[in-house]
Amino acid sequence: MNGRTILLTLVMCLACATAGFAADPQMGTWKLNEAKSKFSPGAPKNRTVVYEAAGESVKVTVDGIDGNGQPLHNEWTGKFDGKDYPLTGDPSVDSRSYTKVDDRTLTINQKKAGKVTTTGRIVVAADGKSRTVMTTATDGQGQKISSTAVYDKQ
Repeated sequence: MNGRTILLTLVMCLACATAGFAADPQMGTWKLNEAKSKFSPGAPKNRTVVYEAAGESVKVTVDGIDGNGQPLHNEWTGKFDGKDYPLTGDPSVDSRSYTKVDDRTLTINQKKAGKVTTTGRIVVAADGKSRTVMTTATDGQGQKISSTAVYDKQ
């Protein structure tokens, strides 16, 4: 093969990989719509969530406020394959896993020291303009907190 053929092959592979992520309705920037959301007292609020391609993986960056109103920021990079991948920035969680249920639905589990602390379901609306994240978690005092957060695509 000559250099031009190799370069063209690499560009096509990159374009296909990028198109695969672009077609995933989870990808992009999501902003919390507090008026449509419901939170238990003390539940954190993820105000902005960004899903972006990171090679063959997905990087998820979360910014918001914790249950005490303090800023929170965490990052996760992995695949939607149900396996645990490390999470940084949240002292109450050390790993997260996502499982793809269908084209618009993911389940999520977060763990601390191997113990599940948060479970949830993420569903993107058919029009792709919003998504709903329903979670149940156990806070640091052992209390159950739940939330239904609605996000608008930016």
